[in-house]
Amino acid sequence: MKIKRQKHAKKTIIFYKYNFYFREPFQILIDGTFCQAALKNKIQIKEQLPKYLMGDVQLCTTSCALKELETLSKDLYGAKLILQRFQTRKCNHMKDPISASACFLSMVEETNPHHYFIATQDQELTTALRKIPGIPLLYIILNTMVLDKVSEQTLKHVEAVQLGQIVNIHEKKSLQSLKEKEGIGKDVDERRGRKRKRKSGNPNPLSCLKKKKKPKPPQPKKSEEAKKKRSRHRKRKGAPAGEGMGTSGSVSTN
Repeated sequence: MKIKRQKHAKKTIIFYKYNFYFREPFQILIDGTFCQAALKNKIQIKEQLPKYLMGDVQLCTTSCALKELETLSKDLYGAKLILQRFQTRKCNHMKDPISASACFLSMVEETNPHHYFIATQDQELTTALRKIPGIPLLYIILNTMVLDKVSEQTLKHVEAVQLGQIVNIHEKKSLQSLKEKEGIGKDVDERRGRKRKRKSGNPNPLSCLKKKKKPKPPQPKKSEEAKKKRSRHRKRKGAPAGEGMGTSGSVSTN
């Protein structure tokens, strides 16, 4: 039974490594319910969890999970002592603590960017986390730690990525970091957002010069024929037929 459980865990971890880029040391986000179950079943989390996951781990929690144990009954005092030994991850609820389940959901966001494993016995939290792709779940059952099988939502997400319907969020980040490293895209965005400033200085000396009057184009000369006026000879009414002729034209008769 132990060998079969180990094979299942190995297969699941390889799946998350290949599709969601999980790397060692694995970050295990633990709440008070998991510590309480481990205490009852005499499970040494710090010793047994690395063996089960076959790799280095970082056990961590949040201040909200610690605060929740403080406000609950004294029966959870032992779980609180165990949880205090782990690293505390920063959350956005330092001033106003919320429940551990709500805090864990805010830590994984929509894409689990920090690659957390979630270790909890909270059924409501487990149901909510199964709807988010790429989150491995750990819980305790029958005195043993179990890595939950891959959720249906995670399988659908991986299938959509393989078909090219969506782009993996981690591939987007790697491309963006590569562009920033090479200086591609950043300069273009800055140029688009930056307005070009005009330099303030002395006026252009050419603009201060007086405008030269343009010479008028030469008018075309009128032709001599156009200058000549047309002369008209009017005939007088009642004038004799011979009038108007010169003396040289008259003939004398004897």
